[in-house]
Amino acid sequence: MAEFTMELNDEQKEVRDWLHGFAADVIRPAAAEWDEREETPWPVIQEAAKVGIYSLDFYAQQYFDPTGLGIPMAMEELFWGDAGIALSIVGTGLAAVGVLANGTEEQIGTWIPQMYGDANDVKVAAFCSSEPDAGSDVASMRTRAVYDEAKDEWVLNGTKTWATNGGIANVHVVVAVVDAELGSKGHASFIVPPSTPGLSQGQKFKKHGIRASHTAEVILDNVRVPGSCLLGGKEKLDARLARAREKARKGGERVKNAAMATFEASRPAVGAMAVGTARAAYEVALEYAQTREQFGRPIIDNQGVAFQLADMRTSIDAARLLVWRASWMAINGKPFTAAEGSMSKLFASETAKKVTAQAVQILGGNGYTREYPVERMHRDSAIYTIFEGTSEIQRLVIARTLAGMPIR
Repeated sequence: MAEFTMELNDEQKEVRDWLHGFAADVIRPAAAEWDEREETPWPVIQEAAKVGIYSLDFYAQQYFDPTGLGIPMAMEELFWGDAGIALSIVGTGLAAVGVLANGTEEQIGTWIPQMYGDANDVKVAAFCSSEPDAGSDVASMRTRAVYDEAKDEWVLNGTKTWATNGGIANVHVVVAVVDAELGSKGHASFIVPPSTPGLSQGQKFKKHGIRASHTAEVILDNVRVPGSCLLGGKEKLDARLARAREKARKGGERVKNAAMATFEASRPAVGAMAVGTARAAYEVALEYAQTREQFGRPIIDNQGVAFQLADMRTSIDAARLLVWRASWMAINGKPFTAAEGSMSKLFASETAKKVTAQAVQILGGNGYTREYPVERMHRDSAIYTIFEGTSEIQRLVIARTLAGMPIR
């Protein structure tokens, strides 16, 4: 087990600097254009693939970093560049985590490479969990998966929404209900291979922020997938469902479902994304305050501005430390006894919203225009308190964990 440290080692620093350079030289110059276009920035993703950032190997190296700091460090630097483009680059990772968390070794080796493609033919993947009537309330999920034993196929029907890369993905990972009587305990995850009949894109959403990231509905109309596409396999699913039925009969504690397992693994990473956006806005505001003069002196000489910057930097550093702690705990198998993963996501996402708003205020009228990037950063930051569990859900998870109550 790696000891917890607040100091990156030499190799990590080298990777951080490399990512920072890519974010500064490739992502930032393209940010405003793709925000306006509201389209997937395929040329930027391809550039990321060419240098090795958008690849299974890079993701795996960071994911299995024994300190736990590889992923949060990478997320912070990329999202420092631009949240929308960065999410287009890393969005496939949520589907990959879903397979890593629930799949067999064969499934991991078969499907994750197909999620990324290669530098000459980049692909993306989508994780499909939320539904029009089931966002935070995963127990209300209506998408069904029925097993056709004669053909050893699963038949999926339903509508997913808010899916990053939904409909344009090469591989979709879909969470569906296999036993409605068990509520959220009766869910399972399925791989939908490329070009599977019956899967189509529904509405593409025009969003307030992260506009360069494709978000859409996914329609599943009698989608048939082989039995081998059930993540973890049917034997494992049957055993899990049997335990859940037995616990339900005895009134025992709840068990985690596939979607929640994925979200728990990814929440500190979302916190790191928020830290990156907050840090970017803070740096713009700091430079502006040092160079903008009013009444014959830089505005940072005014206590009202200086104190805001002090609070911004303090909150950013505190958020990063919570993210790093949760990431270290996760990789080293330490249980989140106080919901540390949700803590990190909650604090970092709220910090991003507050810091970007303060940055707009420090820049004044300039901050409200698209001539300066803090306007875009402020719009982008709103998503962190919403996706992968709203701030309200994070508080619920933390409160229930502290109280020793089951988390539904």
